[in-house]
Amino acid sequence: MFARRSSRPLRGRTVSWRARIALAFFVAMVIVVVTVTNGLLMDRFTANTRTRAELRLALFGANLVSELRRNSIVPQLLARDPELIGALNSADYSRSTQRLMSFVDEIGAASLMLLDKDGRAVASTDRNRLGENHRQDSFFVDAQRSNDTVFSLLKGDSPGFTFTYSRRIEDHGVLLGVIVVTVDLQKFERSWSGISDALLVMDSEGRIILSTEPIWRGLQEDEAVSREPPSSAIQRALLATADWAPSVDGYLGGEAVMRVSSRIPFRGWQVASYTSYASVREKVNGVLALEIMGFAILLALAFYALSRKTMLRLAFTQEESADLRALNERLQREIAERERMKRSLHVVEQSLAQSQKLAALGEMSAAVSHELNQPLAAMKTYLAGAQLLLRRNRPEEALASFQRIDDLIGRMGKITRQLKSFASKGGDQLTPVNMGDALASALAMMEPQLRQRRVRITRALPEKAVMVMADQVRLEQVMINLLRNALDATAAVENAQVDIILSAGETATLTVRDNGTGIQDLDELFEPFYTTKPPGDGTGLGLAISSGIVGDLGGRLTARNAEGGGAVFEVQLPILSEDIEAAE
Repeated sequence: MFARRSSRPLRGRTVSWRARIALAFFVAMVIVVVTVTNGLLMDRFTANTRTRAELRLALFGANLVSELRRNSIVPQLLARDPELIGALNSADYSRSTQRLMSFVDEIGAASLMLLDKDGRAVASTDRNRLGENHRQDSFFVDAQRSNDTVFSLLKGDSPGFTFTYSRRIEDHGVLLGVIVVTVDLQKFERSWSGISDALLVMDSEGRIILSTEPIWRGLQEDEAVSREPPSSAIQRALLATADWAPSVDGYLGGEAVMRVSSRIPFRGWQVASYTSYASVREKVNGVLALEIMGFAILLALAFYALSRKTMLRLAFTQEESADLRALNERLQREIAERERMKRSLHVVEQSLAQSQKLAALGEMSAAVSHELNQPLAAMKTYLAGAQLLLRRNRPEEALASFQRIDDLIGRMGKITRQLKSFASKGGDQLTPVNMGDALASALAMMEPQLRQRRVRITRALPEKAVMVMADQVRLEQVMINLLRNALDATAAVENAQVDIILSAGETATLTVRDNGTGIQDLDELFEPFYTTKPPGDGTGLGLAISSGIVGDLGGRLTARNAEGGGAVFEVQLPILSEDIEAAE
């Protein structure tokens, strides 16, 4: 009996000792995992933050260079303008200011100014600057001495800089004046106002010429930061840190900031940004909180599992089985209900489709009645006149009336072919469009011409719908123009054939290929009023309008000659993926 009594306390002490060991091991494991996770996540999120900052700087730099290069071409073009040269020769500047204003919106520059050979502003888009003398300014002096376009960076009276391109204007080697283009780089500062980082652009001398903080402009970087810290989210970090190199201690204390710089491929300029680590700390803390919560839940579940009895587990299993059976019955009922609703929706869809067909038929009938009333009335008048002429034995004049009636019949045919385009008007709002459906609609409108010409049409379409963001009416207009061009190109071909290929990859591509005579002048193909058809057969606006429509939709229209003869036209549009379509 003594041995039995002493065995129970010994067994209890053994179980308690093992539980303590397991708990200590678990706590140690949690500490190690949290510490390692903190270090790994800190490095990872810090690298991600630096990468995003570098990408942002690369984007800002590319935008600046693009804006500068785009404006650098303007002085070269304006220096050859005949009206400006004539105004400088004749000293008649009455129309020069209006001439410059007609360019400024298209160019996108801040202002344009025309200086005579004495440096006086004789024309300007800013009328307040007319009559100013810029004889001593660098953009005038440097432009006189150079035969190329000169870039100048001028410090204004208020904090800020003026960025100009200037070029001399000459006639037969004689200096007439200087054209000055002011580049609007302040718009980048306005676009930076919504970001949380501090951004600045420095020239080759280290001066800040663009910045999110206006008071920084014109100062060196160290002087600007010490004088006025940024008013963004990193203000406290800049006040607390002594240098710009982030350290682990500074990061944990929330004091360090990250400085990232990049060179701009323009005159030794640099762009730099200051980014706070606050967002990184928040992300790391969030992950660590979830990780600790997971360990806590795991520990609670372990204690709960050890405290449960076998009978409770069996009862729980039986209850769960009963719930699963009830859930299975509910799912079966829902499946049957969904099947019934699916059949009902199918009937409703058929009814809606029939209603849409009837509505379209009514609209077409109204359009036909409206557009054909006038030719029919004229035909009735010509027939009455022809009868009268025949009674008076004047057949030649009656034949002229019949010819007019024939012309009216041709006009009525054109009206019927264009009825859908006249009845439907494209909207400014873009919607998801199935290019296969748009192509089918375009072919349906072209069916009378295709049947009359007996052209062989081959189509290659993907099984999956190709979706784009577009206006379906305007997209169908592009397809109809391409098909009409293919028909005109194969007019002299014995076995005319048109191949239509629709494919989907990185972009949605529609290819229209014919076996006609090909394209003689690819450079002027999309120019307005360019046509190879005889006078009266075409205006030369179809491809120009189509190219403009495709450009408005964010795509491009290209043309080339096929290797085996004929022409190939390709319409490339940004494809609408399922994720983007869901977001729309």
